[in-house]
Amino acid sequence: MKTYRKTATLVGSAYLFSNVTFILGTIVMVEAILGSPDYLSLISANRAQVILGVLLSFANGLAYVGIAVLLFPILKPRFESLALAYVGFRVVEFITQILADVSPLALLTLAENTNQTGAVQGLGALLLAERFWAFQMLNLIFSLSAVLLYAMLLRSRLIPGFISIWGLIAAVLVLFNTALGWFSPDLGETLGMVTGLPMLLNEVFLGIWLIVRGFSPSTTAIEPARRLALEA
Repeated sequence: MKTYRKTATLVGSAYLFSNVTFILGTIVMVEAILGSPDYLSLISANRAQVILGVLLSFANGLAYVGIAVLLFPILKPRFESLALAYVGFRVVEFITQILADVSPLALLTLAENTNQTGAVQGLGALLLAERFWAFQMLNLIFSLSAVLLYAMLLRSRLIPGFISIWGLIAAVLVLFNTALGWFSPDLGETLGMVTGLPMLLNEVFLGIWLIVRGFSPSTTAIEPARRLALEA
């Protein structure tokens, strides 16, 4: 029980940390610059901000991998294959995020070309397109991994059912918006904040819940005993 309580606190803290680093790093520090028409000039003038934003984004990815690794021993007794698949999804998601974060770093080097000729601007647009599609793949993997996680949490009753159902609905909304962005990027971007907000709020709520309440005591106490009985 003490081990589960410590794990719950670590997982909850990782959820809060991941969302803070995502908002500050990706949205505030990086996307605010890359979304501007004169992004090449802005990125050159805000080099430290962009690098810090990328590092925070990197930390966000590490936090999600950490969540999967911490949850694996708890989910494994009942969902061994699914728990392993969840860790795999998170690792692939982290790799995809690194690919997305290559673009701002490459743009920093590109922006040092003060001439900003048509070729430079064309290459900049190509790097932005690479980041866009990398994020599309990241959101796809993220939503699928979230569906997998909340399905396991719902069946295991490690957390209250309403949090798991909320997470499942939020993950489906992210998946829907991701697919929408493939065929209509402008509409997907417009609805992105609306469809992503339920997931953001869910993860923040889940993080606070795990820190304050932890996992369900009845479930965490029953599962080890059940496993021992099966082994006997």
